[in-house]
Amino acid sequence: MKKAAFIERDTLLNLATTEGQQKTPTAWDQFHVNKGALTCLQRLRAAGYLLIVTTNQPEISEGTLSRRDLDRMHDLLRATFPLDDIMFCPHEVDDDCPCRKPRAGMFHEAAFKHHLLLGQSVVISPRWQDAQVARVIGASIFLIESPWLGSADHQFALRNLDAAVDKLFERERLHYNVA
Repeated sequence: MKKAAFIERDTLLNLATTEGQQKTPTAWDQFHVNKGALTCLQRLRAAGYLLIVTTNQPEISEGTLSRRDLDRMHDLLRATFPLDDIMFCPHEVDDDCPCRKPRAGMFHEAAFKHHLLLGQSVVISPRWQDAQVARVIGASIFLIESPWLGSADHQFALRNLDAAVDKLFERERLHYNVA
């Protein structure tokens, strides 16, 4: 059995657009990879984590993002980063889909597909929905400061992906030294 780092796509692996507020890209020309994430992902991979992107993409159902553009975006992420999988939910909130975060369907599917121990996995995200999923599946959560955290307690949010990976490894060192 393996462990995974579940990573939210928007603002961590790609740069969110800022037209007055952060929003996910809805067209290929708005999609810009965050190349600064590469070192963090390489560190996670070297530590034995599978790298799985999880993201809600309701813009597919809404018709504001074409499946072709989404596929191009994800192909670029795969070409740029050492990812093991990209999982997405194309549904809107009202569709009541079990894979739409904050529900755990995507995570359970990944656990089955990749033979994962969810309790030894981590979720890294700037979104409150991922904190809720992490709690449900028994994974650790590393929240990144973002307007998407909503009413979550921002005092525990880390400033960026680098800080989250550093905190994860610090926690693992402490756990290893205690055990």
